[in-house]
Amino acid sequence: MISKSGALGGLTTHRIEAFSDGVFAIVMTLLVFELRVPALGDRASDLALLDALMHMWPKLLSFALGFVIVGIFWVAHHNLFHLIKRSDRVFLWLNNLFLMCVAFVPFPTALMGEYVRIPIAVVPYGLTLIAAGLTLEILWRYATHRRRLVDPELEAEVVSLVGRRILVAPVVYALAVAASIVSVKITLAAYALVPIYYILPGRVDRHLASRAHPR
Repeated sequence: MISKSGALGGLTTHRIEAFSDGVFAIVMTLLVFELRVPALGDRASDLALLDALMHMWPKLLSFALGFVIVGIFWVAHHNLFHLIKRSDRVFLWLNNLFLMCVAFVPFPTALMGEYVRIPIAVVPYGLTLIAAGLTLEILWRYATHRRRLVDPELEAEVVSLVGRRILVAPVVYALAVAASIVSVKITLAAYALVPIYYILPGRVDRHLASRAHPR
């Protein structure tokens, strides 16, 4: 609906963005709490400490992966709200559902870091990220259906492009989870490769840049 002032009708997105940013900040902070200084006691020495730190690699790796992936979800969420102009009650709860999935990330991240060599321990991480990716896709589809919460002039190509980019991660994570039956190393490699795809600028980023700086 268009108001008399020419602004798009519906609820604003300012508080959604502020609340979401707060959740992301807390989740990214919680990830580091699983890193503990090695307790060596009377055995403390350079070699003993170095050995203890070397044995922490699974936790350090899971922390790095978790932090980067939550950062990627934040970037994606941030980018979507350059295109989503307003909100409604259903959208608010869909956003809450997405944030619930993001808020759960520290648990499977810690589980994977603690038992990285056990296949079942790496599965919840992938399942959580699949859920987060799918809820973000639902959020986007709801907002763009019949241009419900976006600019009426938003191109269909952009809607499709953003949707496909979001879905890449859930598909790869599903394959990674299935691969855990064969090899945990394959699963971990897939988990590590997915962020690279999203860190590198894509067509969506170029579109957002063109909207911010029209010729």
